[in-house]
Amino acid sequence: MSGIQKVFKFGGASVKDAAAVRNLADIVSERVGDNIMLVVSAMGKTTNMLEKVLAAYRAGGRRPEGAPLRAVMEYHDGIMSVLFPDRSHPVYAAVAGLFDELRSHLEEDEPDYDRHYDRTVCYGELISTAIVSAYLSARGIHSEWLDARRLVVTDRCYRAALVDWEETARRIRPLNARFEPGKVFVVQGFIGGTADGLDSTTLGREGSDYTAAIFANCLDAEEVTIWKDVSGLLNADPKRFSETVKIPRISYSEAIELAFYGATIIHPKTIKPLQNKGIRLKVQSFLDPSSDPTVIDGSEDARSLSRDAAVPSYIVKDHQTLVSISPRDYSFMNEHNLQIIFATCDELHIHANMMQTSALMLSICFDYDEAKLKGLLSRLSDRFSVKYNLGLQLFTVRHYLQEGPTPTEEAFLERKRIIVRQSSRSTLQYVLEPVLL
Repeated sequence: MSGIQKVFKFGGASVKDAAAVRNLADIVSERVGDNIMLVVSAMGKTTNMLEKVLAAYRAGGRRPEGAPLRAVMEYHDGIMSVLFPDRSHPVYAAVAGLFDELRSHLEEDEPDYDRHYDRTVCYGELISTAIVSAYLSARGIHSEWLDARRLVVTDRCYRAALVDWEETARRIRPLNARFEPGKVFVVQGFIGGTADGLDSTTLGREGSDYTAAIFANCLDAEEVTIWKDVSGLLNADPKRFSETVKIPRISYSEAIELAFYGATIIHPKTIKPLQNKGIRLKVQSFLDPSSDPTVIDGSEDARSLSRDAAVPSYIVKDHQTLVSISPRDYSFMNEHNLQIIFATCDELHIHANMMQTSALMLSICFDYDEAKLKGLLSRLSDRFSVKYNLGLQLFTVRHYLQEGPTPTEEAFLERKRIIVRQSSRSTLQYVLEPVLL
C-alpha cells in the first residue's frame, strides 16, 4: 500500500479544547498505519469569534481592537498551555507569528469585506493545524504541516470560492510521492488560495468536508472519514429532535439530496468529488471511535437501502428569507421573466433552498443575507413587484409518509404559521413563521 489511502476530517468540536486534541491524537495513533492525512477545522467556535474580531476592526477604522482578538488569543493559549506545559516549545512562537500575520491583515485598508474576510478568518484553521501538528509530533507521530492556501487553488469569488481542479490536482498529487509509512500530513479545511499566491480564499462555511473530498479525489484515496460528535448520519438533528434514528448506509445520490436540503452533517459539495472516483465516505463518532460508522457509497446495497428502506429525515434551516416576485405588467411568469430573475440570483450568489412558481409569481426561499437581499430588490424593482418575509424557517421532510404527518412533524409544526407547503414524490417542504403567543 503506497501513498495516502484515507483522509480524516476533524471539525471544530473535535479540537475544541486540549482533551479533544488528545482524543484526536489517540484516534490517529491507532490508525497511523492506514496511510492517513488529516483535514482539520478551526478550534471550537473560532470562526465565529474571528468574524466578530473583523467586524470590530472594520467598525473602528482598522485601529487595533483589543478585546475580541485578545479573547481568541487567550482561548488558543489556554489549549496550548495544557498540551505543551513547557512554554519554550516552538509551537508558541509559531502561533504567535500567525497571530502577528492576522493582526497585520486586520489592519489593512481593504474596502471589499468579502476579501478582507477571507484574508483574516483563514487564520482559525492555520492556527488550529499548527497546534494539532505540533501535538502529534510530541506524541511521537511523524507529522508534517501543509498550507492549504498553496494547494487548493481557487478563483477570487471570496467566501464561496470555486476550485480550479486541474491546478489543484497538479499541486496535490505529488504528496503521494512524498508520503512515508507512519507519516501524517495535517492540512487546513475550509481555505484555499489564488494561483498567484496573493490571496487567501474560503470555500463557504462548514467547507472542511469539501476540502477532505478535494484531497481524496486528487490523491485517489480509498475513503474519507468525517469524525463527528454523533454516532453517524442521523435522520434529524439530535439538538432539535428528541428521537433520532441512525442511518447505517445510503447512496451518494441520497446524501447529496440531504446535504442540498440543509443536513449540516455533510457539506453540499462533498459528495461529487468522491462519487466521481468511487471513494466511499464514512461518518463516524470521535466520542466512540469503535462504533460502526454510516457508510456512503455507490454500491447496490446503499442504493436499495436509500430507496426501499428509507426512514423520514427531518431538516431545519433557520434565518430564511422568502421573496415573492411578480411582473408589474401582470404578464405571466414565463421563461423570459424567469431567465431575468435566475440570472440576477446567479450574479448575487443567491442559492435557492426552495422555489415555487405560479402564473404570476415566483417565490424563492434562501438564507438571509442583508446585502444579497438589498441587491435583489435593487435590481428587480423596476420590472417586478418584490415582497419579502424575514425570520422564517424552512422545514424539509425527506421520504415523508404519504398517509399523513408523523408525530415528529406535528410536534415541530405546532405554534408555527405555514406560509408555503410544497411536496414532490419524496420530499415535503414547509416555509414557516413562528407564532408568538
